[in-house]
Amino acid sequence: MPVVGVGGIFFRAKNPDALKAWYLEHLGVGPGAAEGTGAADEWSWTAQGGPLVFAPFEEATDYWAVEKQFMLNLRVSDLVALLEQLIADGIEVVVKPEWNSAETGQFARILDPEGNAIELWEPPAD
Repeated sequence: MPVVGVGGIFFRAKNPDALKAWYLEHLGVGPGAAEGTGAADEWSWTAQGGPLVFAPFEEATDYWAVEKQFMLNLRVSDLVALLEQLIADGIEVVVKPEWNSAETGQFARILDPEGNAIELWEPPAD
C-alpha cells in the first residue's frame, strides 16, 4: 500500500492564529505541541499508532453541521479526564450514550471557536 499514514490536516480558518492557540491549549495539538514527542520541528508531533478511519460521508449527512465540509475525529487516551478539563475550561461538551459501544469505544463532541465539530474518540481497550 503506498499510503502509510496521515501526514497532516489542513483547513481554512477565519482567524488561523487564534484557532492554532485554542487547539494547542485545549487539545494539545498543532504548532508548539511537538515538545517531547520526537518530532522534527514545531509544526508536527509523533502520533501514537492506532486506528484511523478515512470515510467520505453522503453530502446530506446530519452527522455534523450541514454548512461544514469536515469534522475532525481525534483519538484520545483518557476521554473522561479530557472532558473534565474541557468543561472546567468552559467548553460545551456533548455526549450521547447511543454513540458508544464496546466494539467502537467512547465518543464526545465539542466545537472549536469557529464552529468546527471535533469528535473525541477513545477506542475500546485491547
